[in-house]
Amino acid sequence: MIVGGCLCGGIRFEYDGDIEEISMCHCAMCRKAQGSAYVAVSPVAAEKFRITRGRELLKAYRAVPEKARMFCAHCGSPIYSANDQLPGIIRLRLGTIETPFTCDNAYHAFVDSKADWEVIADGLPQYAERRPVSPTQP
Repeated sequence: MIVGGCLCGGIRFEYDGDIEEISMCHCAMCRKAQGSAYVAVSPVAAEKFRITRGRELLKAYRAVPEKARMFCAHCGSPIYSANDQLPGIIRLRLGTIETPFTCDNAYHAFVDSKADWEVIADGLPQYAERRPVSPTQP
């Protein structure tokens, strides 16, 4: 069981699964939403994720019509995003997780739009835009 929450502690969540992929997105929209060089997210099964406290604090912002960015209305911590086209998947913000975990499947996406001052030097795969879907991916 993975647990986490927002900065103020008003929102708490549980995820009954494993973190199987880490995407570090460098697109301009994610950089602005996180206030950082990139956002580290993992696609997780929506049915295995639940808010255990503070559901009333969870607010949505839609910079684009099809994607809701969910955050704490009190402290502003981003919790996850949800794309209307992928109703069974949410993209959990990994900085909100408190449970230790490991994942070897990590990569950088949208590196063509990364911040000019950022240097990616960790040796992980880098993709100009989205990571291409392989035949073995669902």
